[in-house]
Amino acid sequence: MTQTRRERPSRPTRAVAPLPEDVFERTVDEGERRVERGWPQLCATGAVGGIDVGMGVLALLVVRRATGSEVLAALAFGIGFVALTLAQSELFTENFLVPIAAIAAGRASWLQLLRLWVVTLAFNLAGGWIITGLIIAGIPKLGPVAIEVGRFYPGIGYGFPAFALAMLAGCAITLMTWMIHSTTSPSAQLAAAVAMAFLLAAGPLDHAIVVSLEMFAALHAGAPFGYSSWLAVLGFASLGNIVGGVGLVTVLRLVQVGGRKIAEEREAGDHPSDLVVVEADRD
Repeated sequence: MTQTRRERPSRPTRAVAPLPEDVFERTVDEGERRVERGWPQLCATGAVGGIDVGMGVLALLVVRRATGSEVLAALAFGIGFVALTLAQSELFTENFLVPIAAIAAGRASWLQLLRLWVVTLAFNLAGGWIITGLIIAGIPKLGPVAIEVGRFYPGIGYGFPAFALAMLAGCAITLMTWMIHSTTSPSAQLAAAVAMAFLLAAGPLDHAIVVSLEMFAALHAGAPFGYSSWLAVLGFASLGNIVGGVGLVTVLRLVQVGGRKIAEEREAGDHPSDLVVVEADRD
């Protein structure tokens, strides 16, 4: 039995942060892996992503109720992003930079990206709805603080301030993705995840999945708004996240990498001679 892998040119060991070109290579490989997953893996990864972030929402509500401090609650919310990072699950917004890098390198299609976005978003929301329902059912005393937190987003309306919060959220999560792929150190990856989770919750920024989970918790607790309000917030936040994450971070990172490196990746993907056949499973 044989398998193939792309041969990367060896680089000298560096004691400093990797070059953007190195990060781009890792991102392309990861993006190609993500878009090629089967339906069961894609659905499960999205669902557990919503559940993992739900653990952060649980921590936020517990700390907010106990202390009344928004800052401490935002720090506690980082638990969800620690789970997200260590458990290798994904959020819809984490799939801005990674698969688009693979598209730029000619190793994925826009149709594959659309499939990844739609399925991940749907199952992030499904997992989040279930876990927040369990949180409110199991710890009903969190209901009042859940309503307090969740009603913020429909309350700010749909003007430019709300859109700016959504753009900032897209920027934050896409920057987190780039930072995580810039290092192989678990401690550095966790630091990036906790830092960006804090910004999302402390802002509070308008992140499509985080906002949805907070609103789900409020809805389970009897919020004074309905699911139509949640759908409006979700659509508005998703658009802002895409503009911020793709337009302000992903595009600029690709420019930073440079056209020459992107062209090299496309050429390497087009030529079978860049593949090494590796003997495997031999007796």
